Amino acid sequence: MAPSNAIPLLVLRLPEFAETAWQKGTRAARALERRTAVAFRAAALCIVRAEDVLAHDCGSDRFFVAVLAGSRGGDVPTVVDCRLMLERLVVGIARQTGLRMESGWWTLDRAVDTCDLERVAQLALERGARERERYEFLAAVGHELRTPLASIRGYLETVLDGDADAGRQRRFLETARHEALRLGRMVDGMLEFSLLDLSPPALVAQSCDVRECIRAAIDVLAPLALRCGVTLDDACGAAATARIGADACMHALLNLVENAIRYGRENGTVRLSCTMAEDAVVVAIDDDGGGFGGRIRGHGLGLTIARTIAERAGGEVRLGVSSLGGARALLRLPAGGKVTRGVVRAPGDRPADR
Repeated sequence: MAPSNAIPLLVLRLPEFAETAWQKGTRAARALERRTAVAFRAAALCIVRAEDVLAHDCGSDRFFVAVLAGSRGGDVPTVVDCRLMLERLVVGIARQTGLRMESGWWTLDRAVDTCDLERVAQLALERGARERERYEFLAAVGHELRTPLASIRGYLETVLDGDADAGRQRRFLETARHEALRLGRMVDGMLEFSLLDLSPPALVAQSCDVRECIRAAIDVLAPLALRCGVTLDDACGAAATARIGADACMHALLNLVENAIRYGRENGTVRLSCTMAEDAVVVAIDDDGGGFGGRIRGHGLGLTIARTIAERAGGEVRLGVSSLGGARALLRLPAGGKVTRGVVRAPGDRPADR
């Protein structure tokens, strides 16, 4: 059993409650509350034990579980236990109602906190929000590191297999080295360059040749395209300069092109084109798959990263239907500026010394 003065308190909040009351009135909000309360009780009864206590005040958007029972081993419930219970509650309510719940937990000190349950509930929800932010940040970091690591591995394995001649081996090694250097820059400046701090001044301080970035992105993703049987069609024309750092441009391109490869048609085609439109450089990534509606879940993070980078640089990402019959992603970046040489190099060029 948990000590009498320390009680893990699970807190869930229904964000739509206040919005529904404001837009549709008290009666609609109370109906939403009752539906959620039924789903909360049904989900909780599959998780809690006899000693645990469920609580909810009528007219409130918050639901509580006081975990009075110990863990299966008889000890005080751990942090993992609390998080797992919360996750199961949130999923259970969503399955029955389709509603999104905010959640968090806090250790309630019976001798101190029982008179200020509102403060404890707020602390629990704030903790839950921080934990979700950390998870999303780590997920974004893992997503960003995966592409250069996969590219490096793919090219090195090709060289080790001995199937390429000396010229191709050097080109593959140059690409692997280039990606290793970019990976190092990402790690060194992770907090500065992550989704949490993609400041506009940092992104537009340099300019790059988008055409050159596209060529480099195609080389980086060539091993993935080969595994998926996808043909990468480079339909870009002349050089086009955009006001965005080369690393940021590569980040956005890699995420969009990787999405097209992974979620387009197996053994299909991904076409990249680049045009000038007024004061912008527009890159189109087209595939001949089933379009965005038919795609597998899981591609949203890469799209979010690309969209965030574009918007912070003063551009945008738009989605639409491709002339190839599948999905189209348009990356629009502000044109102009002077290209900073040596930031992005086509694989095979001799890299600058570091």
